[in-house]
Order: sequence, then C-alpha cells, then structure tokens
Amino acid sequence: MDLTLRSLESMFEDQRESFFERYFQLLRFPSVSTEPHYAADVERCSHWVAEFLQSAGFTVERWTGAGHPIVFASWAGAGPAAKTALFYGHYDVQPVDPLELWQSPPFEPEIRAGEVYARGAQDNKGQLFYTMSALCSILKHRGALPMNVKMIIEGEEESSSAALKKMLPEKRDQVRADYLAVVDVGMKSLARPWVGVGVRGIAAFELVLHGSDHDLHSGMVGGIAYNPNRALVELLAKAVDENGRVTIPGFYDGIEELPPADRAQLCMGTTADESLKLLGVAPFGGESGLSIEERVWLRPTFEINGLNGGYTGDGFKTVIPARASAKISCRLVPGQDPIRIQELVCKFLEAHCPKSMTIEVRKLGSGSALRTHPNAPIVKAAVAAFSDVAGTSCGVALEGGSIPISLDLSEASGGEIVFFGYGLGDDQIHAPNEHFGVDRMRRGFLTVGRFLAHLAGSA
Repeated sequence: MDLTLRSLESMFEDQRESFFERYFQLLRFPSVSTEPHYAADVERCSHWVAEFLQSAGFTVERWTGAGHPIVFASWAGAGPAAKTALFYGHYDVQPVDPLELWQSPPFEPEIRAGEVYARGAQDNKGQLFYTMSALCSILKHRGALPMNVKMIIEGEEESSSAALKKMLPEKRDQVRADYLAVVDVGMKSLARPWVGVGVRGIAAFELVLHGSDHDLHSGMVGGIAYNPNRALVELLAKAVDENGRVTIPGFYDGIEELPPADRAQLCMGTTADESLKLLGVAPFGGESGLSIEERVWLRPTFEINGLNGGYTGDGFKTVIPARASAKISCRLVPGQDPIRIQELVCKFLEAHCPKSMTIEVRKLGSGSALRTHPNAPIVKAAVAAFSDVAGTSCGVALEGGSIPISLDLSEASGGEIVFFGYGLGDDQIHAPNEHFGVDRMRRGFLTVGRFLAHLAGSA
C-alpha cells in the first residue's frame, strides 16, 4: 500500500482546510468529565467522535451504562490472518479554572502564532484528532488499511477511566490486538523526538481534617484552638524528608530497578537550564542526588496537589477554620501496587493525625506503572515513523505522567504497547491557555500513517 511520506503529505494538504474545521468542531465541545454539569456535552462529544469514524468506514459502537460513553471502532478488512493495531485516546478534557487567566475562551479555539489555543488542543483532542484523521483518510483514499485497526476512545481519562476499567473484562475479545498505541504523550523537543516505552502509575487521595464544628474567632480562641490549617501542613510535611525522600513505611518496597542496558537506551541528560526553559521550573524537587530523568521517570513521588481551608476571598477574615483539606497524589513506578500504596498512605496519615483533630482520607483514582522493552517491534515501528517525519534519529524515553488505563488495556488486548505523541512541555495542558502547534497536527497525521506502514511491514 502506498503510504510513503510524500503520499501522506499530499493526502494531508488536499484536506487541510476541512481538517482544521473538523478539529475545531471537536474542540468546541466542553467535554469536562470531572464536572457533572458538563455530562450532556460529554455525551454529545462522544456522538461526534463516533459519527466521524463511522463516516469513514469504521464499524463503530458506543459502550454506555458504566459512566461517560466509550467509542469503540474497528476495521477488519485486512482479514483474520493479518495483524491488528489498537489505538487509544480520549475525548474528555480537564476543567478550565481559573477562567480569568485564559486569553481567549477555552472552548472557542483560536490560532495565535501558529498555535491552536483551546482546552483539549493538545490533551487529548489534538492528538486524538490527527490519529483519527490519518486512519480515516487512508481508509477513504486507499479503500483499505495495511492491517486491521481498532480504536478505543474514552470519556473519563481525566477522572481515572472508571467506566473503561469496568467494561474491559467483558470486552476482551473485541479489544484483542497484537499492538497497542497510546497517543497521549509528548517529547522534549521536535529537534530531539522520542517515543515512550513506559509511564508511571498513580494513587490519589483527598484528605480532610476537622477541628471544631464551626469556624472560630481567631481573637477569642487564638492560642487555645489548634488550627486545622496548621495541623494539615504539619501532617503533610511529615510524609517527605529534607532530601525529598518519602518517609511512609513500605513506600519503596518492591520497586523494580531498570536494567543498565535498558537505561542506556533512554534519552537522558536534561540539564537544569533545559528544565527551566522547557518546563518553566528549575529542578529543585524530588530526591536529591539523582538526575532529572531519574526523578521524573524512575522514582515515585508524594505530591500535594491542592490545599483548602479558612477564608481565601478578597480582604481579610480572622477565623480559625473548622476544617482543612488537601488533594494528594503519588506517582508510582513498576513494582509498586497502587492499592497497597493507598493503604500505606492512609495508614500513615491516620497514625500521625493530631489527637485534637478527626481525619477523613478518601481514596480516589489509581493505576499501575507500565514499561515495554525498548527493542520491541512496536517500539521500533514508532521510532522509524518519527525518524521519517523528523528527518533525524528518534530515541526512546519514559513518561513521568500517568495514563491509569494503560495496564488494563495492555492486559485486555494482549498487545505490545508504545506511547507516542507530539506534546511539548510548554503546551500548558492542564492549565489556562493550553495550546498545540498547527504544524504538529500535520506531523502527527504523517507519523500515524508511517507508523501503520512500518507496523504492517509495508513501509
């Protein structure tokens, strides 16, 4: 099948205008999965995705009943003897708060200086759309794909994929595949492309400390009442020592170290200056004495994602709050069981809670870490595809983030897994003014086509 870089370029340019029109249609859905008042918008977005794939020739189902809808699409025209590739993405997006920091409305996409600004522009609607568009375009223009292809596109990735986790055991036969491509990650820079061979896992929590049954006057009881805000920060500070090491007993037990030969293949060597330029932050966090990549790829963390307690509005209000709360997440590495980590964290926090307080610790989402061997055939196909498009060699890396459903999908499909995408560190994917490059949409389209060609052995 003719899927050369030149033919794919021609395919993209022939539909450039309609490509971005449809991309913007997808971005206009406020498909925020974590906020209930957006449920109807999430539903409408799932229908749009399903219709887009069906119109190109895919057989499409919407799996409903367990949460936000999951779109499953398949094309089996290559026959039962052919290999099958399964692509994963998600159409739900993060909340937009704080809204006042957006330079343009988050669900009204706008192009500025070659970048598309909108919530979901990169994570994951941008990467999802160039994937869907490439597969659909090849099918429409060539009448076939070089191998059997399936897609799972869910609506709850940003809230730990509960519906898909629940449904996968009964859908194992449908999702069976030889290869699994998770198109929801990025790279350090376009000049130094890489594909991912693993992600960290996650365990998340909400912690609430209760002091009194109502807010107290800080003048009348200040010096008597133990302030829940103070108690909370003192409690959380006990979880990490001055060297950045988590102090929770058993937290590091069972961690699987990466073999030296595999470690040598990873794209390591980021400098402090590069970290500041790429991410806007100097590398002062995490465990001391380790490289930047080791801290973000090979080691687990305990992070405080949010704090709340007392008065935070304009002006001043002298209260000792009745309660204080925190959102916490632990990034995990292979060998750490997220369920066990949740138990260890809860036990630690409850054991160190001040006697004058009552504590609630609620377990939120979780997911295991996952790694693929750098020399696996799917990794080699992805590396070749990115090298084709970039015109330079492509490396392999690990991802510091988490895609909680990855392990479940890998086990259910039975396929080798690879992670790839064109995200960059400054895309602001969970922040105001999220953006994604117009040219990266083109590159993504080309890369998916070349990846499929290499994977099918028709490159």
